[in-house]
Amino acid sequence: MPVIRKSADLRNSYSDISDFCHKYREPVFITKNGMGDLAVMSIATYEEIIGKQRLYNLLEEGMQDIKKGNVLSEEEMDKELDLM
Repeated sequence: MPVIRKSADLRNSYSDISDFCHKYREPVFITKNGMGDLAVMSIATYEEIIGKQRLYNLLEEGMQDIKKGNVLSEEEMDKELDLM
């Protein structure tokens, strides 16, 4: 269940919000005038999410290459690896 806090809590309870984000690795949703405004998370959680997204993008590129037939044979791959 998402944690929702008022914007004033960023100023008044910053440490509590920070501790929660680090401990549970989840965002805290901040409201402004009763409406959703921000999602606050630790840098570690942000970097993990971005890293996963980059990995998913690379996997998707690979799947598209396979569909297009843009692949190497085992022998071609062995030659490529030997050049490294």
